[in-house]
Amino acid sequence: MTKNRHPSGIKMSKDAIKIVATKTPKPPRNEPAIRVVMMPRDTNGEGSIFGGVILSYIDQAAYVEALRQAPHRYVTVSMKEVVFKEPVRVGDVLSLYGQATRIGRTSMTISVKVMAGRFSNPTEIARVTEAEVVMVAIGDNCEPREIEMD
Repeated sequence: MTKNRHPSGIKMSKDAIKIVATKTPKPPRNEPAIRVVMMPRDTNGEGSIFGGVILSYIDQAAYVEALRQAPHRYVTVSMKEVVFKEPVRVGDVLSLYGQATRIGRTSMTISVKVMAGRFSNPTEIARVTEAEVVMVAIGDNCEPREIEMD
């Protein structure tokens, strides 16, 4: 069997290289994965929405997109840097858009964009943040399982 070298220096067989190959994600939707009205219970000491609440919604939007791509159970394994560009206030309507950017054998990378429709000015839409979330499909034993596409 011919051996190849992965960029990390690990020797891999041709069969291992096939396993690493990615699947093609479904095209993006023009509608948000989720839409949520921000409530007073979600505020921090400064009166804006607590960042952890928004992170939770990012995680949920990534999960919804993962399910749209392939119906399995998923867990979040990582979320890349999240920078909050604009504050979110009570009454704002958050729209979270998810799009799978990579589907591997057991994991899926999802880009999530967060937009806020302003309560104070309904025609204003602010880009609040974005994140890259990696989800892993799991089986009944909570171990990683292969993502099977329709």
